[in-house]
Amino acid sequence: MTTPSSFIRVMVVDDHMMVRRGLGTVLKVYDDLELVGEADRGETAVQLCAKLRPDVVLMDMVMADMDGAAATRLIRRQFPNTQVIALTSFKDEILVQSALQAGAISYLLKDVSANDLVEAIRAAHAGRATISPEATQALIQAVRQDPVPGHDLTEREREVLMLMVEGLNNTQIAARLTVSPSTIKSHVSNILAKMGVSSRTEAAALALRNKLAS
Repeated sequence: MTTPSSFIRVMVVDDHMMVRRGLGTVLKVYDDLELVGEADRGETAVQLCAKLRPDVVLMDMVMADMDGAAATRLIRRQFPNTQVIALTSFKDEILVQSALQAGAISYLLKDVSANDLVEAIRAAHAGRATISPEATQALIQAVRQDPVPGHDLTEREREVLMLMVEGLNNTQIAARLTVSPSTIKSHVSNILAKMGVSSRTEAAALALRNKLAS
């Protein structure tokens, strides 16, 4: 019989309520797993980790404001005993790389079977990584290709870059994405640094040339 102390404490982070509800239903079937909390955004996930101290976090990668990679980085920095599994619909190599670089131990797609997901949670709790075949293939393809400027932009930075290409200023971009102008200013600085350019005009031209903002 599983004792409370042997439960693997799991927190689910996803901006879609139905996804959180579905994952919660799956977790309740297994007597060694315990759903201890849910969050619909990255910032809330970091705050809840301080209170709940989950063993494993199932982290969506694409969310408003703070994306999954940023939340993962903060959680791993502040709570090193908490493992993060990236659980997303996207197998883009940039997302895979950003998740793993942020400290996620595993990367799975949302069409993973319940049994495989649970095994990945158990593995993460034991310090073992699980990478979906699709994500592994994306990483292999990325290694084979010469990186283009801006290849390491996060999903949010790509959104900002697309709006820069449209000619929007920081205030307009902030209004479009419902965030503060200071947040956009930070994103723009990161974009320019990652792309190796010194101006918004150069960034926009490079984005169009390398099809980063299509």
